[in-house]
Amino acid sequence: MNDTYPHPFGADRRRGPFRAGERVQLTDTKGRKYTTMLRHGGFFQSQRGNFRHDDLIGQPEGTVFTAENGHRLQAMRPLISDYVLSMPRGATVVYPKDAGQIVHQADIFPGARVVEAGLGSGALAISLLAAVGMEGHLTSVERRAEFAEIAQANVESWYGPQLPPWDVRLGDLDQVLREMEPQSVDRVVLDMLAPWENIDSAAHALIDGGVILAYVATTTQMSRFVETLRESLCFTEPEANETMLRTWHLDGLAVRPDHRMVAHTGFLVVARRIARGSEPLVPKRRPAPLAHNEALDWEESELAERPIAAKKLRKVRRDVATRADLEASGVSGEGAASAQIREKIAAELAKRDAARYAQRKARRDAAREAFNPSDNLEAVAQDAAQERTI
Repeated sequence: MNDTYPHPFGADRRRGPFRAGERVQLTDTKGRKYTTMLRHGGFFQSQRGNFRHDDLIGQPEGTVFTAENGHRLQAMRPLISDYVLSMPRGATVVYPKDAGQIVHQADIFPGARVVEAGLGSGALAISLLAAVGMEGHLTSVERRAEFAEIAQANVESWYGPQLPPWDVRLGDLDQVLREMEPQSVDRVVLDMLAPWENIDSAAHALIDGGVILAYVATTTQMSRFVETLRESLCFTEPEANETMLRTWHLDGLAVRPDHRMVAHTGFLVVARRIARGSEPLVPKRRPAPLAHNEALDWEESELAERPIAAKKLRKVRRDVATRADLEASGVSGEGAASAQIREKIAAELAKRDAARYAQRKARRDAAREAFNPSDNLEAVAQDAAQERTI
C-alpha cells in the first residue's frame, strides 16, 4: 500500500477488513448474489436489503448484518469464479469450469512460459497468471485493440499493480509465434475461431514435450483442428473432452440434482509436441465406417466472427475506467482513468466521423463528375423539337 494506490499488494489484497474501492459480494437469504464496489458515501439498494457502504467499510470479511429494511445479508469478497462472471466484458468469457480444466490439462506449472490467444475479456488470463506465478511468463495475443484494453483493465483490477510477468501483443498469433526462438515456449493455449491455422507456428515455438490446447465451440472446429494436428506429424494423438457442471439441491434428506446446469460451453483438445526428428505413433484401430470415405467438407460459415456493437464496447471501456478510478480513490466521480478514456473515445469518434464525411464527399464528387450538363441540354432541345413537330 502506498499514497497512490490505497490497497495492499499481493495476497494481502484478499485479507483484512473491507476497504473503500474494492468489490464485495452480497448474498441474501434466498441465495441471490449481488456484486458492488464499496465507496465512501455509497448506498446499496435491492429488493432484499438496503444499506450504506460506510456501515460495511472496516468490517471483517464474512460479516452477516441486518439491512435497513430488516433483511439479512452476508458480505464476502468474491472468488475468482464470481469475479470473471460479473466483470465488464466485450467478448464472451471462458467459464470457470473450463478455465480450471485448461490449467490442469495443459499442465500450467509455476514458472511456465505460456502463449495464449485470443485474450478476449481476460478471464482465462487471470487463471493462467495465477498458475505461472511470479517466476513464469504469459504472452497474450489479441487481434482487437478494444478487447485487449478491456482485458488488461479486468486483469489489473483483480491483481492490482503487482502483476505476474505478462505481455499483451496486438496482431496475428502466427507471426508472434514465428518471431519467437525455437523451443522457447512451454505451453500454447488457443481460444480462437480457427486454431488449426497456427499449428505449424506453435510447433516451431513449443519445446519438445510441450502442450498445445485448443478451446473450441463446435464439433466442426474440433474435427478440423484434430485432423490438422495429425497431418502436421509434430504432435501426439490428440484427446478431446468437454466438462459439464451440475449443482445439487441440499435440504436434509431432500438431496437431488438441480433442474438447471452449466452444460456445453466448449470442447478442449489437447496434444503434445513430439521430439524433433521423431515421427508420431500411429494408433492401430479399426477405422469407423464411412469416416473417411470422402473429402472432409468444412463449413467456413462457422468461422464468422460474432459482431459486437461498437457502442457496447465504448460503454464497457468507460465502465472499466470508472472502476479503476473508484478503486484508486474510494469515492465516486471522474478520475484520471475516466478522463483519459473519455478523451481517447472522443478522438476515435472524431476520426470515424471525419472518415465518414470523406466517404460521403467522395461519392458526391464522383456523382457530380458523372453528370454531364451538355447531355442534358441536348435532351431538352430534342424534346422541344418533338413538341414543335407535333
